Amino acid sequence: MATGARKAVYPLFQLGGPQLRIFRPNFFMLAVRPGVPQPEDTVQFRVSMEMTKVDIKNYLEKIYNVPVAAVRTRIQYGANNKRNHKNQRVKKPDYKVAYVQLGQGQTFQFPNLFPEKEQDSETHSFDDFKNKYMEREKQRQKGDPRRGGVPDWFGL
Repeated sequence: MATGARKAVYPLFQLGGPQLRIFRPNFFMLAVRPGVPQPEDTVQFRVSMEMTKVDIKNYLEKIYNVPVAAVRTRIQYGANNKRNHKNQRVKKPDYKVAYVQLGQGQTFQFPNLFPEKEQDSETHSFDDFKNKYMEREKQRQKGDPRRGGVPDWFGL
């Protein structure tokens, strides 16, 4: 062993290695629009099955700086009523749903991603054209009143 080489000295082992810990979660959280109306301070997420309530709270507070008052979770079981081409039952996977109640005074509202557009003159003119065309087609396809309700194809 050369005299210039030094032996690496590592710090004492501590449970969890707090000095070496980097928080990079391998989880996902998907905010979903609830099927039933929720209070304004509650957000519904679809989360990984391995996440606990504490994980969810830490995830939101540490990464997104969102104050969390309470977390409730449930497991939604997947449907088991479909069959494949071999008549075998096919089950959709289960997933975990988390209801997060935000801190005091915080509210959440889903953004309107597809707002109703105001009709401009170009689309308005197209709608007028379409309506006129449909009226003409109805008049053209209307039967002859002198035939007494007998269709056109039934004749001489």
